[in-house]
Amino acid sequence: MADQEKETAARQGWMGLLARAPEAALMALWDRVEERPAYDWLRAPETGGVMVRGRTGGTGAPFNLGEMTVTRCALALADGTVGHAYVQGRSRAKAEAAALIDALMQTEAAERIRTRVLEPLAAQMAERAETRAARAAATKVEFFTLVRGED
Repeated sequence: MADQEKETAARQGWMGLLARAPEAALMALWDRVEERPAYDWLRAPETGGVMVRGRTGGTGAPFNLGEMTVTRCALALADGTVGHAYVQGRSRAKAEAAALIDALMQTEAAERIRTRVLEPLAAQMAERAETRAARAAATKVEFFTLVRGED
């Protein structure tokens, strides 16, 4: 059972990374992968909306934050491995690439896809997050109070 939980957590990790990745970054890395397997659509890419829920402070009561556009698809490789994708936005090409990567990550090609696509993508996204955090930190204002008349 522990192996199944580890596999599930790993898959959630790469699918989340692919879902959040900027399309340009993902497609640039995916274009470097030479070997593209044959596949059949189980569900061709389709665009729709989902309701995004939030919580105040991350722990409060859930509330509907708003709607977000997503594109989803599912495909099966020739060996029967199934790949799914739900990605932000309307890009059918990004959804197709994400589903293919998901399927390939469940095959012997997993290590090659991890080193050529997922690890560089995670590094790029971490760098973007750090840059954004640094810009935000530069605008931080610290308030302090001088106490007057204290004995």
